[in-house]
Amino acid sequence: MGKHRDDSSRVKMIAGAVGLVAVAITASTFTASQAAPEQRTAPEQATQTLREKASVAGTAWAVNPATNEVLVTADSTVTGAKWDNLVSTVKSMGAGVKLQRTEGTFRLFAEGGDAIFAGGSRCSLGFNVQTNDGRPAILTAGHCTAAGRQFSLNPGGRAVATVARSTFPGNGDFALLTYNDRNANAPSEVDTGNGRKVRIQRAAEARVGTQVQRMGSTTGLRAGRVTGLNATVNYPEGRVTGLIQTTVCAEGGDSGGPMFTANGNAIGLTSGGSGDCRRGGVTFFQPVTRALAAVGASIG
Repeated sequence: MGKHRDDSSRVKMIAGAVGLVAVAITASTFTASQAAPEQRTAPEQATQTLREKASVAGTAWAVNPATNEVLVTADSTVTGAKWDNLVSTVKSMGAGVKLQRTEGTFRLFAEGGDAIFAGGSRCSLGFNVQTNDGRPAILTAGHCTAAGRQFSLNPGGRAVATVARSTFPGNGDFALLTYNDRNANAPSEVDTGNGRKVRIQRAAEARVGTQVQRMGSTTGLRAGRVTGLNATVNYPEGRVTGLIQTTVCAEGGDSGGPMFTANGNAIGLTSGGSGDCRRGGVTFFQPVTRALAAVGASIG
């Protein structure tokens, strides 16, 4: 997607600038039920077992509440004894736990188009929000704030927002940046390109099967569906819990951007994952509802 500029005085929402490594999911999967059809482990117990026995960088797992299934994904760095242990752990839990292999690696890195900058790095803005005390603010990915506390719209430019809250890794990947100008015009909308915008009216919970859209500065507007909830991802930077797993493709420069529905529901913020928009992939998003509750803010 090309860059979009707004000549008016308002501050424009920027979508996507921290990226995902380009990889593709392989077709091979292992289903625990093939080995132990008589046994079925509850999702809560399964995820606890995975945390205790198979929590290594390059692994992730998510729950489908509708089927009570847990989908475990391992990237290309999980090999040898780590892979054998993961297979054994999944196999021991019987039906309802599936293991999927993906090429490439789960990671985060910065590049992209329209961006906000801190230090020598750039990242993206997810949604414009309002704090509980009435200040205009930005909701974005928490890993973006590792570069600095002050964000500008251009490299080395005047700071327009300051980090107020940030979480990553741990229980989420989100941050709140408050605009330095308390009167900044920060509309609740996403610029989807070619003069089109989606008005963001509310925050909503993700549901497995929901069709969603993601906006990113590299690949523009892309669509997919939610495949899992309460996902745990073991990034090299650390474990992150409570994420949404989806089939929405993404590439370098797209992470940090907003995930939403066509009718204006804010759903998530791109966290990381693996995939590209030629072959597909797995992406993980921070739920907007949880981020808003944690930082004390609201949509609109």
